Amino acid sequence: MINTTNKPSGLQRLAFFSYGFRPFFLSAAVFAGVALPIWAMILSGVDRTHFLYVPREWHVHEMIFGFLPAVIAGFLFTAMPNWTDRPPIKGLPLMVLWALWLAGRLVIAIPWPPPLVCVLIDGAFLIALAIIVWREIAMGNAWDRSPIGILISLYAIANLLFHVRALSDAATDLPERMALSVIIMLLALIGGRVIPSFTLDYLSESGMPQQPPSFSRFDGASILLAAIAAIAWSIQPQSLMTGWLLVVAGLVNLIRLLRWYGWITWREPLVLILHVGYGWLAMSLLILGAAILGSGLPQEDAVHVLTTGAVGSMTLAIMTRASLGHTGRPRQAGTMTVMIYTLVNVGAMLRVFGPATDLSTSLVLGLSAIIWSGGYLLFAVVYGPFLLRPSLDGE
Repeated sequence: MINTTNKPSGLQRLAFFSYGFRPFFLSAAVFAGVALPIWAMILSGVDRTHFLYVPREWHVHEMIFGFLPAVIAGFLFTAMPNWTDRPPIKGLPLMVLWALWLAGRLVIAIPWPPPLVCVLIDGAFLIALAIIVWREIAMGNAWDRSPIGILISLYAIANLLFHVRALSDAATDLPERMALSVIIMLLALIGGRVIPSFTLDYLSESGMPQQPPSFSRFDGASILLAAIAAIAWSIQPQSLMTGWLLVVAGLVNLIRLLRWYGWITWREPLVLILHVGYGWLAMSLLILGAAILGSGLPQEDAVHVLTTGAVGSMTLAIMTRASLGHTGRPRQAGTMTVMIYTLVNVGAMLRVFGPATDLSTSLVLGLSAIIWSGGYLLFAVVYGPFLLRPSLDGE
């Protein structure tokens, strides 16, 4: 019988699948909170796992192509209705997409189907996400968001390339750099839009006269430089030219950050953490470029400035802010939220700079993984009830 009323279906009434940020933010947090301690156990010598790939490749794949796509999906499914004036993806379609993401995590960890089937299941999620993004852009006539569609499409391709190379026993460093380059561009593009906007709102509400400048040619140049440097790193990771491009891009993006008056927002950690995250991004470009030029940290540690610092801070900044605002709660960081930010940043600093100390490397890496993942577990504990229950404002 056809439902001719405007009442939502049962799945649409279920709070957890009423908006994309709910299942994907909570699942990403739980996954990060579990996967990193497992990795720490492997580093300590407890290696009885039977993943689809060897432990190192499992760790890299699941953080870059498992954890991060969940956060990105949660953000995009929440932001796209504002970009396109179209209804959000919810109910059964959202449940299917979430189940597809979850299935990918399971078949990589417990590869009981044939490897090719595992690859098809895992690869399908990012492909589906790219298709949905392009569909929403087209149907909402939001072609100014095409760069997002291009980047998600490249992300899906990088994931497939990772599988092809891993199954062929070839090095997976190229698709890893491709994916991380996409992340650099997403952070520069999206972060450069939301950070000054949220900062302006805070400064205006606080009665402060400072105003971050509107998006300008300088912002466009900083994004372009980051993109050029990231592409060069993907193709020629050891080139001196690549090193200099990364250093220049880092300096320009650091100047971009300073134009947003982040230091004035110290009274509201929910805004300050966005600036901290973008600071990690600028520093990741600088430190990675310096590493290629033979100065500073080893490249492996330099890459973690991006993955643990920039990604850790920016994802939790977006996850906490969106979870509060879209569930009808004040956009203010309480004590537990500050602790979430503290854990992820302490974990990042320990991962990046700890190996250079006299402490045991395995101890440093294990401790940093536990502290960093602890920030996500705390997010799941504190924000999980918000995400599972209906919004306070009834939306």
